[in-house]
Amino acid sequence: MELKIASWNINSIRLRAPTVVKFLKQWQPDVLTLQETKCPQGQFPSGIFAEAGYPYFAEKGQKGHHGVGIISRIPFTDRHSEQFCGKDDARHVSIKLDIPDKITIHSFYVPAGGDIPDVNENEKFEHKIGFLDQLEQWQTHDHIKTTGPSILTGDLNIAPHENDVWSHKQLLKVVSHTPVEIEKLEAVRRAGKWSDILRDFAEQDEKLYSWWSYRSKDWQKSNRGRRLDHIWLDESLKNKCISTDIATQVRGWEKPSDHVPVLATLKL
Repeated sequence: MELKIASWNINSIRLRAPTVVKFLKQWQPDVLTLQETKCPQGQFPSGIFAEAGYPYFAEKGQKGHHGVGIISRIPFTDRHSEQFCGKDDARHVSIKLDIPDKITIHSFYVPAGGDIPDVNENEKFEHKIGFLDQLEQWQTHDHIKTTGPSILTGDLNIAPHENDVWSHKQLLKVVSHTPVEIEKLEAVRRAGKWSDILRDFAEQDEKLYSWWSYRSKDWQKSNRGRRLDHIWLDESLKNKCISTDIATQVRGWEKPSDHVPVLATLKL
């Protein structure tokens, strides 16, 4: 069977539920992970997705901020959410697909980190670095991995490769592309032995973006993007990926999120 996974920072699931349905109909993923749902627990608009053929959902909601979710047309079990840094933030949810491979899928929303890349001057950046450190430790102690293969998806709020940003030189001191963030994210990736499949499927000099600022009057013309959204496959799955995609055109839809969906298709 083929399994298509998508991940999307939707920037308010209730506001953009019809947009999500449009995406589901056009791209037909089997599973869509969501970040920044901005939806209180228990108010996830699951009905509209069930009508579109995606009756299964998991959420970790939070009023006004953060929030993650997973919707699927494949049944799943073992819903789980983990907390980091002693904060009651809705930044992680995972499920296990009810298929022979029993694949566990994670949806993460890593803290953005504010504007100043200094842990001593910016508590938001301190939170981001602490979150990444704990995520690395969590994997090192084998807590993220369950029995069977795993996929880590989400808005990780870091563009790690020099061609994941519009200008490597100009963004080296800008939060999301600083050396310390890239180093921390790479430590997380190594700890879980993950494959960054979107970058692995691309040429190393190919620009890959999944986010364009709302501040730009013409995001397409300026094209000052960053790849903040990721799909990582564990060692047992990386060679089963047959294609990847970034749904760039979704950024041009009416009332869009500033992020677009990223996708990977596996042949199981």
